[in-house]
Formats: sequence, structure tokens, C-alpha cells
Amino acid sequence: MLQGQSPQTPKQPLQVHKSQTDLSAWRKGGTTNGDKSVQNHHSPDGQKNDSEQGSLEQALSYFEKVPDRVSLRKNPALQKSLAAVETIALQRGLPPEGFDVLLNVALSGKLADTVNARLLKSLVPASVVPEGSVVSAVSWLCVGKCSSNVQLLFIRWLITMFDYIDCKEQLRALYGVFFYLLQDEKMCPYVCHLLYLLTRKESVKPFRVRRLLELQAKMGLQCHLQALLSLYKLFCPELVTITLPGKMKNFFKNSEGPWKAAINTVRRRNFPVHQPLVLGTAPPQSRKRKWNAQLIVPASTTSRNNLEESRGNNVDLYSTSQSFPVEQLQTFPQLLQNIHHLEFPSQMASVLTNPLLLHYMNCVKDESVHLRLYFWMSQALQEECTWCVADNHQNEEEFKVFLETVYRTECFLQEGFNSCEEFLYKSLPLWDGVCCQSQILRLVSWIPLSSFSEMKSQLYDPLAQLFFTSSLYFKCSVLESLTELLQNWLNCHVFHPESDSESQVHSLATTQSGLVNVVAELIHFVGRISTVALRLESSSSFLLHFILSFYETVCDIYLRYNLPLLILPPAGVFYPALLSMSPVTLNQLCYLMYRYRTNLVAAKKNELSKKKSLHFKISSQTYQVYNQYVIAVVGCLWTSNVFQKDTHPQGLHMSDELLEATAVQEFKTSFNIVYHPAMIGYAVQFLQQAFPDDATFDFSLIKGQRWNWYLEYLYTQGLKGLKAFIESSINRVSQPPHGKAEDHE
Repeated sequence: MLQGQSPQTPKQPLQVHKSQTDLSAWRKGGTTNGDKSVQNHHSPDGQKNDSEQGSLEQALSYFEKVPDRVSLRKNPALQKSLAAVETIALQRGLPPEGFDVLLNVALSGKLADTVNARLLKSLVPASVVPEGSVVSAVSWLCVGKCSSNVQLLFIRWLITMFDYIDCKEQLRALYGVFFYLLQDEKMCPYVCHLLYLLTRKESVKPFRVRRLLELQAKMGLQCHLQALLSLYKLFCPELVTITLPGKMKNFFKNSEGPWKAAINTVRRRNFPVHQPLVLGTAPPQSRKRKWNAQLIVPASTTSRNNLEESRGNNVDLYSTSQSFPVEQLQTFPQLLQNIHHLEFPSQMASVLTNPLLLHYMNCVKDESVHLRLYFWMSQALQEECTWCVADNHQNEEEFKVFLETVYRTECFLQEGFNSCEEFLYKSLPLWDGVCCQSQILRLVSWIPLSSFSEMKSQLYDPLAQLFFTSSLYFKCSVLESLTELLQNWLNCHVFHPESDSESQVHSLATTQSGLVNVVAELIHFVGRISTVALRLESSSSFLLHFILSFYETVCDIYLRYNLPLLILPPAGVFYPALLSMSPVTLNQLCYLMYRYRTNLVAAKKNELSKKKSLHFKISSQTYQVYNQYVIAVVGCLWTSNVFQKDTHPQGLHMSDELLEATAVQEFKTSFNIVYHPAMIGYAVQFLQQAFPDDATFDFSLIKGQRWNWYLEYLYTQGLKGLKAFIESSINRVSQPPHGKAEDHE
């Protein structure tokens, strides 16, 4: 399989497969080097290739002259020729020259349906399928020589090999022929699929719309008819006036069953070297595979005939009367100058690796492009998921590469795909949390904003089950993904009100309500699973880092994203962080408290100002909980009375009798910035520097002026969060403040 070239690869012209009547290109496995071909000829593999070539040439010669009504049982020549075609096609693929002969004999009705079906199932290309062979085969459908089962199999083959066809202009000219086949109820789903691939704006006609509506009235609500009507409506909304569903889980039936394994075998044999895909503007190679059957994304191509003609005649590619082929699209200025007459590729998968086409999707709001991409991605994700399809485990690495490509595309577009959302909702309940773990969690971070009821049942519940039963590393990865999800939601829906008019403020408040509710539910969900996870993992400092990183985004939602939302971490997160033995965790918590204070002060000022008052207000309970948390931190780190002053229901309040029963001396100072388990290491280092000759480590010496020196020492150790909290939340009368806390944000 050919993939995108690296930026260092020189530009190569497209190879048009012509004049290969001697089958030499196929025999050499696509090698054009003369020395290599000589070596192959004298090697055992070369002799095997020559033998296969001879067998295939004999088989093609036989089928070209086969008489009518030959029995397979009583004809050894037919048996031998059929076996040769099947063996070679399913292992190496057929050369372009073989399709004309085999399609003609399979659709001419000369042989029994069993033989014709076996021939069609063997039509696996080694490189491309000539358009002329396909057009000639379609003509046999009009004659009616072959049975309906053979016709159906041919249509399925045509859909599966659609992207192998070297050119499609003549095929599109037969649009009316395929449209006529819709009257066959059995063939209708597959014909709709083929028409979906061939449809352009000029293909949409009033009589075709009427015919589709008649079929829908006759057959009922069929996904394949609705899909084609949706595409028609995007091109010509004035012709399709009926209401169609916004989302469909599955557009069309799977058509690639008989050829899928063979395509994999041929691809691995002909292109064994796997190259990772990257987003870049390197010149693409010619693609030789089907975009909606495999996971490796092809390069973007359009009509080869148009491209060759433009090269041969030196047509001005910037002329508005000519369609601009995507093969020539190499720079952003080219995109800007040709954006209104760019011929979009029929291989929708190629869009994922072409930044210029992604820019086109962002600039030109062509819903047909999004619909086609949605269809292709839905099919690929559903049919290639390694834990949803039983026989797909051998393609796990390929599936990982595909998911990585989809994720990079979402990052490029700064929005998630609806097809990925549906895939995650369907596959997460079946996921073991191990297969493609990194890729799946990255896709979770780009799930589009939707209602909480839908996300709870389809995302939060299955994710929570995996979260509680998996390793510490998996828990941290989930929290990191949910942090990115929250960040992406906020970045995509940030509000900047510029007007103070009452009507606009009310409109803004109405728009914000849905976002506030969904974001709040996500924050509460993370709070619940974090509380349980800390109990399961014994308040791991590693886990606390990811939990507090999530709340670093939460604490600044009001000021940074202009959303009237302030949610504090639950007590099951706050107190383990406050009593953590890690100075990094304690410093992180102090920074969070400082930022919460800054946001709450701003919210209180805005509530008092009628001008900036939105119809949302921060709950008074939020202020109460914050004040309780501040008292706990100050009493713990500074005033040494945490056990008496902490009044939170889940706080550290303990009676004096119980504290005395612990037999801990100086229990009141057990958690201040000198004796706190996270800070005692700094206290030891400070004493070593202040009293190098004293080995007793008398911590009671850190008081008075030495307390101030100790604070300065802590600040030099990078504890900026601790410094910001102390300077913003503690009024010190012993010395003037060191500076504004905002300087250390």
C-alpha cells in the first residue's frame, strides 16, 4: 500500500497503467529496475513468478475463448484455469489486463452462476482496475445475460474496488444506468451506496428526487435511501423538501466481505514496509487501494485523465473555468486562489492527511463533504474495531495508526467528529481498557458537547467501570483525557460579551445555560471518581497530581472563559491533598486555593455590579465551602489550630480529649509548614544551612525572624503556589507583604 511521501521525497509523476499486455509489471511485483528483474528471473522466487505468469496467461487465454454452457465438472481445462485465477488473485492480485477478460466472461452468462461468482470473488487488483473494463462490464448489465445474483455481486465488487478504478469520468456518465437499477429491491441498498460515491451536484435531478421519494414511500424509512436523499438535499435543498434525520448510525450494508481478506493479503505482500502517516504537504504518491475498506489512508487524488490533460496541454491551473486537481495543490496561496473550483477527492480518507484540504473544510462550509466524511469514518471505525469484530485482532497495529490519524485531524480542526462520538459510545462498553488505550482516550478528549443524559449512560458509566477496576496508570490516563476534554469544550465555547444591553445579556445567559450544566456535570463526575480512586490507591501522590491538574482548569473557568461556574474539589480530594506527604501536591493545592479566591472575588464584584450581572450567580454554598477550606489550610500550615477551627463535616476537627489520647506531643503544630510531612524535609535542609554545627535538628528554633527566613527559603525552592496563597490569604503583621500575589500567578 502506498502512503504519503516524506518531505524529503522528490516529487514523482502519477503512473498511468497502460500497455502492460505482457504482464511484466505484475510478474516483477511492480519493480521497474532492470537488474532486479534479472535477479528475480534466476532466483527461485523469480522462477515461481514466471510459472505463475504462465498459468495466468493460459487461464486468461482460455476464458477469452471459452464457449457457452461449459460444465465445470466435466471440463478439466475450466477447472484448472479457474483454480489458477483464484490462487494467483488471492495471493498477489491480478494485473490490469486481466479484468477486461474476466469481467466479460463473468457477466456474459456463458458459464454457470457458481463459476461466475467465483470469478467475481477473485477480482482482486494488484495495482488498479482499468475504467474501460468496468464500463464494458456495466454494458453487460443492460443486456440481461447474467442472473440477478451475479449482478448484485458485481455491484458489491464495484463498491469495494471503487477507489482502485484509475479514472471515473466514464463511470459517472453511466449514473442513469445505475439509477435505473434501484427498482430491484434486493439490489437497492448497494446501488444507493454506489450512487452515493458517484453523486455530484449535476447528478441531482427533480425526477431522481421524485423516484427516491416514491421508493421510500413504498419501502418505508430505509437508511440507504435516506443517505442518498441527504446527499441530494445538501447539493440541492430546494428539490428535497422533506425532513431527514440528522444522524444515521449505519448508512449502507457492508459490501466488502468476499474481498476483504484477499485485499489484506495482497496489500501486505506488495507493500510490506509500513510507514507512519504524518500531516504534511508533501507531494502525494498515487494510491492503489480502496478508501473505505482499509485503514491506511490514501493520498488525495482526483481524475487522472484531467490531470494528464492539464499537464500535456499546459492548462492554466488558476483559471476559474477549470477544476483544480488536488494533486497540484501544494501551497496555501494555491488553496486561496482556487478554493471555489477545487475538485474535492472522491477518496474521503485522503482528507485526513492533507492539511490544505482540512483548511478547505474549515473555510468552505460544504455539508456534503462533512456528510461523506462522516459516512466513511463511521463505516471504518465500526467495521475495523479490533474488540468489536472477532476476526480483526491481527490488525490492531493498523487500527492504532488509523486512530492516531483521526486524532491528529481532530486536533488540526479543533473539533471532534460525530462519527467518533458514536463509535466511542458504542464500543466503550465492550472495551477492555488495554487495546489501543492511548488512542481511545485521546479520542475521548474530543467528544463533542452533548446532553448530560446521553453522556452519562454512554460515556461516564462505562468509563467509570473501567476506571475503578484498572491500574493506577490507567486512572491517571483517564483523568488526563477528561482534563483535555474539559479544556476543549471551554476553548470551543468561550464567551466574550461585548455589549451591556439587557436583551443581549439575556440571550447570552440562555446560550450559556446548556454549556454550564454539561460542564458542571463533567466536573462533578470527575470529583466522584477521584474521591473513590484516592481511597483505592491509598491517596497516591501520582494520582493526586492528575486530579489537581484537572481542577487547575476548573478553578479559572469564571475569569478565563467567562462562564459563571465555580466548583470546588470535594472534601475527598481536598483533604488527602492537604495531608499529602508530597510537597508538589501541597504546593499545587495552595495554588488552586489562590486561584479560587481570585475568581470568587471577581464573581462577588460582578454580582454587585448591575451592569455585568448575568442571570447566573455563584451559589452562597460555594463561598461557605471555600471559607471552610481556607480555614483548614491556614489552621494547618500557619496558626496550628486545624483540629479546633476546621468545621467542615468531613474536615479535621477533633476534640481535645481524643487528641490527648493519641499521646502525640505538640499535636497542634503537627501540620504547620515546619512539621508537615510534606515540608519537614525542607525544614531539615534549612536547619542544616542555618546551624551547620548543630546535629540535633531542633525545629523549635524556627520561629520569630527565623520563621521569615524559613519562608524565604521555601519560596526559593520553587513553592510558588504556597507563596501565592500565603500572600493573598494571610494577613501578616510582623512584616510587610513581599509583593502582590498576582505577580506569581
